[in-house]
Amino acid sequence: MSETAKRVALVGDASFYVGPSLARELARREHNLVLGDPAEGLVDELTALGVEVEAVLGVRNLADPESAQKLVAAARARFGRIDSAAAFSGRVVTGKFLDSTLEDLHSVVQGCLEAPYHFLKAVVPVMVDQGDGQVLVMTSATAARPSRGASLYSSARAGATMMVKNVAAEVARNGVQVNAVGTNFMDFPEFLRASGANDPEIRAGIEAAVPLGRLGTVEEFASFCMPFIDGTSKFTTGQFIAYAGGWA
Repeated sequence: MSETAKRVALVGDASFYVGPSLARELARREHNLVLGDPAEGLVDELTALGVEVEAVLGVRNLADPESAQKLVAAARARFGRIDSAAAFSGRVVTGKFLDSTLEDLHSVVQGCLEAPYHFLKAVVPVMVDQGDGQVLVMTSATAARPSRGASLYSSARAGATMMVKNVAAEVARNGVQVNAVGTNFMDFPEFLRASGANDPEIRAGIEAAVPLGRLGTVEEFASFCMPFIDGTSKFTTGQFIAYAGGWA
């Protein structure tokens, strides 16, 4: 495939969670990449696979309205288009609703609602103008059901999921797909910290609550995301799929 024929994929944060794994999977599928704050050594790793990479620094906080705009500007300047875009955001906030504070609410709204809002506002208009594009927003499986001990977080994630569905309905006629995937019970540091699963006994109890009996890995999650962003499946939009081992 020639350089000009390669699809262009944007990953909002390539330093954390599933970001590096998404970038690797997209590179294996011959995508040129625009990466927000790539992890150390990642750009060299990806260019060795024969793709071009544009690194954009200082954009990890997607709740900052300028972050997504900088990513889009870099993509258009380097490649002239964006074929797919993926982003995750938010911070896990736990605790009972009756013990929550307004500060807690503001925190989850900023990370879980404002960040995907700014991302969608930046990438979707480009794709509408192109008449083609795929967007995947990662929310949370807690958006799909009440989540004991994470009421504000679950509520904000549900709001983001519904925003994705509304945007998808608005731009479907323009050939743009917008979908959401929500995780829970993932084996990565933020979940382990928030859930207490760094303690082996607590982890065992959490895994027992997952129908598949274990935590998910970011590598397998990245593979799961591919049909939503790699151009191979372009007849699904406005959907939310939970990725949580059968919990939701």
